[in-house]
Amino acid sequence: MINIYSWNVNGIRAAQKKGLMEWFGGIQPDILALQETKAQPEQLDEELISPAGYTALWASAQKKGYSGVSVYSREEPLKVDTLGAEEFDSEGRGLVLTFPKFTLFNCYFPNSQPEGARLDYKLDFCSFLHEAAKERVAAGENVVIVGDYNIAHKPIDLARPDQNEKNPGYLPEERAWMDSFTADGFTDTFRMFTSEGENYTWWSYRAGARPKNIGWRIDYACVNDGFAGAVKSSSIHADVMGSDHCPVSIELDL
Repeated sequence: MINIYSWNVNGIRAAQKKGLMEWFGGIQPDILALQETKAQPEQLDEELISPAGYTALWASAQKKGYSGVSVYSREEPLKVDTLGAEEFDSEGRGLVLTFPKFTLFNCYFPNSQPEGARLDYKLDFCSFLHEAAKERVAAGENVVIVGDYNIAHKPIDLARPDQNEKNPGYLPEERAWMDSFTADGFTDTFRMFTSEGENYTWWSYRAGARPKNIGWRIDYACVNDGFAGAVKSSSIHADVMGSDHCPVSIELDL
């Protein structure tokens, strides 16, 4: 079994102060994929750069304190790539790790911003990722795409859908892309096991949203349809604190 955890930590240095590495040491996953790390490796201490038993990989934004992703992996990947598009790599939007039996995409999808200020950039990213994943599948690889998608797909995926119709993360264009993505060969693994609502991965810091569970499910672990049979569980860990997001995980039987 392979356990993969994914978490938008909203700043890896802030999360470290809130117990990130103690939590990491307690669960000891095979792979931990982080988003919104907001740091370059040279800004970090040894605990974050070289945790015992793991290879640490980084894709940082050119702008300090912004975006960025990282992966801690027990098994050293056969190959490590960024997304391969300057407009996304300059913001540290993704890492692509090739392992013997699957390829992992760890992505921090852009926020479309109020009034859709970055919606075009967001949709360009979504289309690029979709095509990149399809190319891997067409080449005979299985793919796992984890990360903060910054999209609540359906009304069940957020507490107040009617009030958020025009808000970033629930815009019609974003939901339409998610429709096309899941209709074109990719599975939202959480929905393989759980059909109920009130399962969220992000809560606003305002107005006690988390204790009241007024949240959004915007963090996903998706796989190509042909690999769905290998997924034995897909979970949300809403009890884990330290960020405005919580971790999600999948277990693969390879």
